[in-house]
Amino acid sequence: SPAWCHRFEPAGDRLGTRYDRWLALEEAHAGQTIEITAEQAAFLEKQNPCFRERHVESGTPGELLSADTFFVGSLKWIGKVYLHAVVDTFGSYAFGFLHVSKQPEAAVAVLHNDVLPFYRALDLPVKAALTDNGREFCGTEKHPYELYLDLNAIEHRRTKVRTPKTNGFVERFNGTVLEEFFRVKMRETFYETVEALQADLDAWLVHYNTERPHLGYRNMGRRPIETVMSFVSQEG
Repeated sequence: SPAWCHRFEPAGDRLGTRYDRWLALEEAHAGQTIEITAEQAAFLEKQNPCFRERHVESGTPGELLSADTFFVGSLKWIGKVYLHAVVDTFGSYAFGFLHVSKQPEAAVAVLHNDVLPFYRALDLPVKAALTDNGREFCGTEKHPYELYLDLNAIEHRRTKVRTPKTNGFVERFNGTVLEEFFRVKMRETFYETVEALQADLDAWLVHYNTERPHLGYRNMGRRPIETVMSFVSQEG
């Protein structure tokens, strides 16, 4: 371990895990008790992709959403399944829609059916969406995704070409849902329909968003719904 890591090992445990050091270092940085070095920043960015996006400071829920599509796996009799994910950079509140394609219509569906209704219920505008340059997101002004964003006055921002890992919030979510949900459920359960898998994903998303604390940047121990509702209550 780098020499600086020992400074952040738990008291009474000189070994400490990388996980312990990551959390201790992030907490110290968030509390402005230390200035981190380039080496320490690289360590945090590797442990937590969200930290890499710390320059993207959302001031409100819905100000900037990260969207992505990734291959989940294959279901017998159905074929390939993709997750269309959207994550709020303000507090990592996440939405997910499963589909058998990467078509723009599926990327639009999660916005229309899940994302926008959530923010409308809280009387919060969705201002911008950050995506890569995939064909499900980008095209002419008549492209379904581009058109939907335009109709809802949502700015479309794109990650830099040839630098796919510049969307850290959704990158961290993708890794979490893959490890904690898909690899477990698709090994233990035989799914005959995408809808059945979606139902279990919806239940997991409730746990992810409203029941368990999120450690590290940006929630620092709060649940995503707590981060969102804290802002709403302050505004109210």
